[in-house]
Amino acid sequence: MSPVQTLSATILNTIAEFGDKKLKKALKPYDPEVGMNKERAELMSILDNEIYSYRPQFEITEKRPISLECDVVKFQNKKERWVAFVGLLDGYPYEIFTGVLDDEDGIALPKTVTKGHIIKHMDENGNKRYDFTFVNRRGYKTTIEGLSERFNKEYWNYAKLISGILRYRMPLDNVIKLVGSLQLENENINTWANGVARALKKYTTGEEDFGDDFKDDLRNGE
Repeated sequence: MSPVQTLSATILNTIAEFGDKKLKKALKPYDPEVGMNKERAELMSILDNEIYSYRPQFEITEKRPISLECDVVKFQNKKERWVAFVGLLDGYPYEIFTGVLDDEDGIALPKTVTKGHIIKHMDENGNKRYDFTFVNRRGYKTTIEGLSERFNKEYWNYAKLISGILRYRMPLDNVIKLVGSLQLENENINTWANGVARALKKYTTGEEDFGDDFKDDLRNGE
């Protein structure tokens, strides 16, 4: 079994063996007033450590460039308009930010915007912030600050997990299959995951077979 297959199996086994009661608590909708519950924090920590343990077996870029090229992928999550910002390193997906296209949260993008850059900032205390910049039709630079702070923290936590896998250069077809196999109790998260998989699929050769069930899920999520 290859390292990719082993890591995929390990992640799925961890979720399966976490325990139904604890898993239900971990997957409860995120409450910003309460914060992350201990079950969710425990599960995310275990998965993060498992991914980290495989670092010697994958090509890893230790230092993220300050600026990454970015593709903007828009999709539907139920009846809401969503957007994925896919940071690219050498043309390969390196990180992903996703959330609702909401004018009140400042995520208002012209329809013509499909590319830009994700800029990483770090303050003197080590706090990170990621901004999206693009050039509008008139040639003016526009910046959307704090991508990670503008989106629902529940989706942000899952997006961080997916970004961690991408940085280990796991083949995209395996990443997509892994994302598609994470059938969670929250239907909104499932639809969101399908949207993420659809955003990543554009970077594959198009020759991979993801299975009929997964293709149906993608169609239903649109």
